[in-house]
Amino acid sequence: MNMEDLIFKELSISEEIQKAITDMGFEELTPIQSLAIPHILKGKDVIGQAQTGTGKTCAFGIPAIEMAERESEDIQVLIICPTRELAIQISEELTHVSKFKKGIGILPIYGGQPINRQIFALKKRPQIIIGTPGRIMDHIRRKTLKLGNLKMVVLDEADEMLNMGFREDIDTILEKVPEEKQIILFSATMPQEILELTKKYQKDPVHVKASHRELTVPGIEQYYLEVSESAKLEVLSRLIDTNDINLALVFCNTKKKVDEVASSLQSRGYAAEALHGDMRQEQRDKVMNKFRKGKIDILVATDVAARGIDVDDVEAVFNYDLPNDEEYYVHRIGRTGRAGKTGKAFSFVVGREIYKLKDIKRYTKSDILFIRPPSLIDVEEKKTGLLLNKVRETLKEGDLAKYTAYVNNFLEDVNSHDDNGIDYITSIEIAAALLKILSAQGNPLSESSFETDDIDTVTEKGMVRLFINIGRENKIQPHHIVESIVSNTSLPGKLIGAIDIFDKYTFVEVPAEYAPEVLKSMKNNTVRGKRINIEKSSKKRISRRR
Repeated sequence: MNMEDLIFKELSISEEIQKAITDMGFEELTPIQSLAIPHILKGKDVIGQAQTGTGKTCAFGIPAIEMAERESEDIQVLIICPTRELAIQISEELTHVSKFKKGIGILPIYGGQPINRQIFALKKRPQIIIGTPGRIMDHIRRKTLKLGNLKMVVLDEADEMLNMGFREDIDTILEKVPEEKQIILFSATMPQEILELTKKYQKDPVHVKASHRELTVPGIEQYYLEVSESAKLEVLSRLIDTNDINLALVFCNTKKKVDEVASSLQSRGYAAEALHGDMRQEQRDKVMNKFRKGKIDILVATDVAARGIDVDDVEAVFNYDLPNDEEYYVHRIGRTGRAGKTGKAFSFVVGREIYKLKDIKRYTKSDILFIRPPSLIDVEEKKTGLLLNKVRETLKEGDLAKYTAYVNNFLEDVNSHDDNGIDYITSIEIAAALLKILSAQGNPLSESSFETDDIDTVTEKGMVRLFINIGRENKIQPHHIVESIVSNTSLPGKLIGAIDIFDKYTFVEVPAEYAPEVLKSMKNNTVRGKRINIEKSSKKRISRRR
């Protein structure tokens, strides 16, 4: 039997768990599950190296539930994880797995929840505890958490726990558990501190690792768009509308940006909410519950706040800001394309960030395809198409007599007056007028508001915006502009600002003090063999009417 091609029916697990797995819709194990579960079931200590979205929760959760004895009133499994969101997510997944194994108690304990409530729940003698280090320590000090008969300890996202400063807490907890126990450790990376931890506490551990190619889920279509910073919101809105996305995650690198984007999306009529570390825990829980239940369509989050988010129906992930770490890119896009479904990932690239994108491509070994921002016509056609589909459904449903009477009365009225300034009209024209009205609703931007190629021309403070008479039709990319300016002027490449490339022309921002030199040195110079004209941009920002 090839461990990498296992199906759940081939595992030596109880019928109760098999039934639960079938009920959850799973058949084939993920690579990390295939590699880890057989060893864990045999009682071996395991080091599992896997990213978010690879099925690692079930990799340790299935064996944990399988070995838990429902007749016992002792805590048998302790799962330690970095955040309360992840604790809740693990608890929910293990509850699904144990659905038919009656008598197994699963309890998440974490900070932010009244400790008295947890103490009361602990008195019901759950067999499996999932908790954050701080709250576990709190219960140990209060003697409300007794680990004397513990059989298994799981450290999930161990690297993240160490990054968050939990090393001492982990040491303290592990020193309180019985010597004879099984230790399972899962981590995305294996820094020296993790290796020291495994050496200290594990006995002859088996090291399993999901191959690198598995980190980016095959079901995810990956795209990037070259945009200016201030055009991002408009492009995001258009992508959401043209792709008919119902549930999406938007990632920003800062809490401030998360708040700004969420607020702007709300003002545009989207059901969006923010999620970041500065929010009260009660607020974060409320937002996450709404997202899980589909009561909000778009969740705007930071990387840290998004840890533990595990929602199968996320249709798209947007990297509003490119992540600073290639691994974070993998974490982010792994939130979509789950449970056998397809998903899309869109990344916004500003100017020199094209080099960061190349690093991501090399790291993930995946194709990230270039696409252009949808035009207003694209948005309008998509919305009109959706409306017409609703019309078809309504026609099939029937029961239109009342509305037919309204239309007939309106026809008689409007065609009976000669002074209304309207020629004789038909019901088709009425339908077209209604479609025009409905298409405009929720889309306050009209074709006259701005043109597609004019998506934001605001210049950052201290920068000068320059116009160059070549663009995409000349196969120009940002790095061509950067390389040409750097080789012909004293301007360091890192100081070059936003680069916006359109079909026939390009805008590039340079520091004001370097602008005269760039204009002089680049005039009549060449980019990719084509002689260019360069001048200060006189283009003004097109006003956006809401």
